[in-house]
Amino acid sequence: MLEDERMRADVSTTPARPALTAKTLVGLLAERERRRVVAALILGADTIEAMTAIANLDTRQVVDALERLQRAGLVEQVDDHYLVLEQAFKRAARSEADQPPASQFPDEPALRRTILDRAIVDGRLTRMPVKWSHKLIVLDWIVQRFEPGLKYTERQVNAMLVGVDTDTASLRRYLVEAAMLDRAAGEYWRCGGSVVGD
Repeated sequence: MLEDERMRADVSTTPARPALTAKTLVGLLAERERRRVVAALILGADTIEAMTAIANLDTRQVVDALERLQRAGLVEQVDDHYLVLEQAFKRAARSEADQPPASQFPDEPALRRTILDRAIVDGRLTRMPVKWSHKLIVLDWIVQRFEPGLKYTERQVNAMLVGVDTDTASLRRYLVEAAMLDRAAGEYWRCGGSVVGD
């Protein structure tokens, strides 16, 4: 008991290391020997000899794994004893959760990127914005599928829109209302929207 308290006290006075990220943690545990050493530590082995026996590794493998785990901040050494800093797992999980998801539209200006990220997931429309100015941004993204100067039948327009949303009739109507597509005599053509490179 006193040994455990002394080990915790010694660990709490060691210099702080950068928190492990989930990516770094997965990388650490990608090697079989390091996984076995961590498992042995979790099972209570706190010396090199005990880890060698439980992990079924030779001393060199255990020492190499411990050095790497210590450098990363997952394992701490106090005298001849080692322990897993279990809070590192929680910090790594939190570091991943704290990161905002990467935008699908990194080249767009901030406001457009935010609106598009909320409305489009994996190229599919998940929700059409209610606010007209936001809806125009989404419609502008959709109309980029159409080549200015070309005419399309309704069937062709539907085929181009169905990948975005199955409600192609509503999308066609929105695009016409926004003056991005025009129609006459059963044909549609692009008449608005931004030009790539604007």
